[in-house]
Amino acid sequence: MKKYELTVVINPNLDEEAVKAELAAVQALVERFGGTIEKVDEWGKRRLAYEINKVNEGFYTFITFSSEASTPVELEQRMRIRENVLRYLIIAQED
Repeated sequence: MKKYELTVVINPNLDEEAVKAELAAVQALVERFGGTIEKVDEWGKRRLAYEINKVNEGFYTFITFSSEASTPVELEQRMRIRENVLRYLIIAQED
């Protein structure tokens, strides 16, 4: 199993409950495809480096997980269609 870090930027126009629900859904996706979540680091609302769909802020969350090599591919397919996720990035961590 390899370690990965998933960065998720969520729409800032959501209320606190909706943001938590979106994060829970993303974590459920990781676990659904065989990933084991090791750490969740919520940074809160931050300013974006550039505007995305006329939005300048977003809720940043970093999720560290370990999984098989096929899991990031499945996650990317599912993250693309999530309406409230502005951006996401999955990076394989060095050992």
